[in-house]
Parts: sequence; structure tokens; C-alpha cells
Amino acid sequence: MGSVISRALSAVIVASCLLVAGTAQAVTVSGLYSADVAVENSSEEALQAGYRQGLRQVMVRVSGSREVLNLEGVESVLENAEPLLQSYELTRDEDQDRLQMTFGAVGVNKALASIDAPVWGANRPLTLAWIAVQDGGRRYLITTPAQTDVAAGWRGNLVAAAADRGLPLAFPERSFAGNRGILSDLWGQFDERIVEASDGQNRDALALVRIRRSGSEWRADWTFEGTAMDSQSQSVSAATPWALAEALVNQWAEGFASRYAVAASEVGESPKVDIVLEGVSNLADYGGVTKALKGFTPVHSVEAGRVRGDRLTVQVAFSGELDQLKQYVALDPRFVAMEQPSQPEKPVEQGSQESSGPEQTGSGDETPNSVAYQPLNTGDEKDAEQAFESLYQVLYYRWQPTSIVGSDSDG
Repeated sequence: MGSVISRALSAVIVASCLLVAGTAQAVTVSGLYSADVAVENSSEEALQAGYRQGLRQVMVRVSGSREVLNLEGVESVLENAEPLLQSYELTRDEDQDRLQMTFGAVGVNKALASIDAPVWGANRPLTLAWIAVQDGGRRYLITTPAQTDVAAGWRGNLVAAAADRGLPLAFPERSFAGNRGILSDLWGQFDERIVEASDGQNRDALALVRIRRSGSEWRADWTFEGTAMDSQSQSVSAATPWALAEALVNQWAEGFASRYAVAASEVGESPKVDIVLEGVSNLADYGGVTKALKGFTPVHSVEAGRVRGDRLTVQVAFSGELDQLKQYVALDPRFVAMEQPSQPEKPVEQGSQESSGPEQTGSGDETPNSVAYQPLNTGDEKDAEQAFESLYQVLYYRWQPTSIVGSDSDG
């Protein structure tokens, strides 16, 4: 499996049919702190170089800006990449040694804060991108899945670039691919019919993009509908489809990060995570939850947030890494982990996360995934906005106080 996973760090777009389109709905991005890089061999020198390269990728993805690599003090952070590692594995793939690694989220966030870099959390806005491409005298709409090889190639480049930056990205359904009216409106940047067609498709931002040849280069022009991003028309040009996709996604990622990333001064020494618990219906349940959480060794404090029906949100300050806290919670049977809502749509593979990612060909739908974008189970717009401000993924549990007693009575 290692040789398969090492082909690419990838991202999965999952569309949810459960939430109302057009409302804020954070998407949880897992794998932000993972990297997969090629190394010359298994020597200590080669591994150290791999750690530094992997941490560079992670720092750009988590800060939301490539400028982080130019900040004073960044070289010192990179030289001390190894202590930030949580795990790593050296694999062999097609005569190439590869180093897969995962860095600790808390450690990386503190390292970024130490050089006055922002931190963009794991809960990020989802962009629904309507993209028309004029190529070879024809126009194509990029959809999920893609209808033609040309559209699939462009889509592969875009999703690979989005995976590089941890940017949640979705495309319209394939049923729109042959809609000439939509293509015409998209090319003319008329948004009324496109907004209407987007009803029922989840999003935080709606992007209208047209891509075409401009001399010897490719050019992308776009606008954002709504208030998530600057609605003024913008453009970028590049020599190849891959370079254009990368430049386009980079600008979007930088824009979202400038709005949602947390300043270094707000990162703090004690990390905090939001925990949402279902089944908290009375004061006894509330007392049981807070007492149990405070009893876990990594927990410093528990603060109540929002209550809606039998749903309680608490903010937990903890020490160490988030995975350690999750391990403590998993040992208490009263906390039953809740999965994200199941999704009927086929996951869409996001391609390579190497910064020099190769141009994609074919469907781009058939490689494995390890960085995933999943709809966040928020209750309303206020929940989503709070999630955007959180550095760490929101944890979901069902509180079942009776599960700790009499577990063998029915045996």
C-alpha cells in the first residue's frame, strides 16, 4: 500500500445533499500536516533534506501563503523539522525512494506563530467552480465527472493544484456539460442563470471562470459571486495548463487565507479544539461531559459554547498533540465517535501534492487519496463561521452515559 499512497498526496471532494445551498458550511480538510516527497536514498542526510522539503509544503498549506517561506526565522524552523514529526515511512515506488511523513498540528502551528506567520485552520470554505475552457476552437465545461478528455485534463490539473494548497474545490454535475446556455452565460460572466443552476449544490463561494489562449500563454479570468471573496474581475496567465491551474488556485488560497487565517498572536501556547456532543439533554449530562473531559490528562480546561436542543458545543484547551487527546477520549465508552454524514457521490481524486506537480492527463479520478475534504456537520451559519475560526478539526461525539455501566448484563 505504501508504494500506492506515495504516488501522490491527494484530496477528495465530497458533495453533500443534506445542507441548504448558499449557506456557510465549513469543510474539514484532513491531511494538511502530511507530505510525500522523493528522496535520493535512505541516508540520514537525505532524510533530513526530505523532512525539510515536507515541512515547506506543510507550512505553505497551513499558513495559506507562499510568503511564509520568505519570513525571517523560517530557515531555523526548517532545520529543526525532525522534532515536529509525528510519524514517517520510507517507501520504494518505481525505482524511486519516497518519504511519507506527518507533522504534529500543534507543533507546526506554534512554529508558524514563532516566525509571526498566520495559521489557516482545518475548517475551510468550499468553492463551487464553474469553469469554461476554450481549447482548439471548442468550449468545454469542467464537471464532475468530466465529460471529455480535454475537460478531464484541465480538471485533473485544477484538483491537483487545489490539493497542494488544501483548498476545498467542487465542480458542477456532469448533467450541465452540454448546456449551451450555461456555457454562453459563463463566458460572458453573467451569473443569474449560474446561481440558479447552483441551487442544491453546496458551497461557501461561487466562482465563474473562463480559460482561453492569449498569445503564447493560457489566461484565466474569474469573478466570485456573493460576499465570500472580492467580486471584482481578476485574471492570471501562465505558459502551460498546469502552471495556470497552479497560479489560479494559489490566488484563491491566498485570498481565503487572508480572510480566515488566524494571526500568530492568537495561536497561543495552549491549543483549543471544539467538541460537539449530541445527546446532552439535561444538567446531569452537561455535568457528566465536563467532568469526564476535565479528567483526561491532556485537558487544561473545558468551556461551554453553544447549546441547541440536545447538542452541546464545548471548547477544550489541551496540551500535546490533538491525536493524543483523541486517544484519551476514545478510551471512555461514554463518548461515541460520530462519523461525518454519508455522501452518495463518488469521491473525486485530487491529484499530486508535489509542488512541481506534473500536468494531469485522463480522467484524474483513479488515484488514491489521503488528504480529504469532507462537509462539516454544522448546525447553522453561525456554527460554520465559528468553525472557520478554529485551528483544528471539529470533533463529533454522541454522549451515552449509560454505556459505562452494565455493559455485560445482556451477555
